[in-house]
Amino acid sequence: MLDSPAAQVPALSLNDEAADPAGFAAALGGSFERFGFAVVADHGIPDDLIARAWAETKLLFDLPDEEKRSYYTPAGGGQRGYTPFKTEIAKGASAVDLKEFWHVGRALPAGHKNANVMPPNIWPARPEGFRPVFEELFAAFDTAGDRLLSAIARHLGLDAHWFDPAVKDGNSILRLLHYPPIPADAEGVRAGAHEDINLITLLLGAEEAGLELLGSDGQWLAIKPPEGAMVVNVGDMLQRLTNHVLPSTTHRVVNPPPERRGHSRYSMPFFLHPAPDFLIETLPQTITAENPNRYPAPITAHDYLHERLVEIGLVKK
Repeated sequence: MLDSPAAQVPALSLNDEAADPAGFAAALGGSFERFGFAVVADHGIPDDLIARAWAETKLLFDLPDEEKRSYYTPAGGGQRGYTPFKTEIAKGASAVDLKEFWHVGRALPAGHKNANVMPPNIWPARPEGFRPVFEELFAAFDTAGDRLLSAIARHLGLDAHWFDPAVKDGNSILRLLHYPPIPADAEGVRAGAHEDINLITLLLGAEEAGLELLGSDGQWLAIKPPEGAMVVNVGDMLQRLTNHVLPSTTHRVVNPPPERRGHSRYSMPFFLHPAPDFLIETLPQTITAENPNRYPAPITAHDYLHERLVEIGLVKK
């Protein structure tokens, strides 16, 4: 019988990053190389801010459907504002995901060179405390993400600040997810098997059961982090950049057992992206005779993102 991944994926502390940068980088990189996932406690996002964010999230999704849909912009590919229930579909899946979500992106100054591909945020009139809470939370995720990327850079033998210019004004997205209660005969699952598009994903809210990763042995493993810890996983952009040294692992959110089907599930992933013009080009040190370059043709982060958004149904061809 397989061990639970909670036992397999070690819980790391971001406090160790300051005390022992090399040791933390090795532990984080090792977890990513083995699982594509890591569990990180002491991530620096204040508990009270997270509590306020959960409260605002629940108030938002409790709004009438018509009011939420007034913030939906199909032409925008779901980059900002609301995306209704049963809109997104995992690549290759036959049934749409059983979820609705809201996206908060990076605010750019007027006239910024990326303003044409990074639209302004859409803010709801209700709940009234929504905007300040999520502006603060976005900044906190940004800070945690920078520290994790610094550790990843060290693990790869790069300068600790290698990712700084790549993610400055990056196209990161904070997604507020609501998986409503599910009837017994529901078609599909809350989130079909998929890989993330971005560099790394920082996730809060995985304490509620449902998140599973696909192990190298083909078995699905349930992830349940310690209370308040963050689940971090490698995205396809980082997998491509590292020539699969750091793998982007397939994962899903399964439907709950019968006794939990009447309950909503909420989570908050922060999809950390580079700037749209960042060139995803295989790192030379990840190319070896045993691991030849899988991606000889580089691609910009924007073009790669567009390809993938078409595949998952958020952007129409």
